Amino acid sequence: MRELLSQAFAPTALEIIDDSHRHVGHAGARDGRGHFTVRISSQAFAGMSPLARHRAVYAALGAMMDSDIHALSIQASASGGP
Repeated sequence: MRELLSQAFAPTALEIIDDSHRHVGHAGARDGRGHFTVRISSQAFAGMSPLARHRAVYAALGAMMDSDIHALSIQASASGGP
């Protein structure tokens, strides 16, 4: 995930938090895997709406969205920090 986001956005700040332990037993992800929070800041997001930023992150993660990620919370900004 870190590599894909770094390649796509050259972020000035990137934090990936695995929240999976908080969702063990959750329907659709019974083993608790796949729940993440991403905080990313990149000039690539300049001029983009919040929805467009989220779509860009989903696109950058590609197949991971179908296999490894069950839920993703995104905080994306164009400023110096997420």
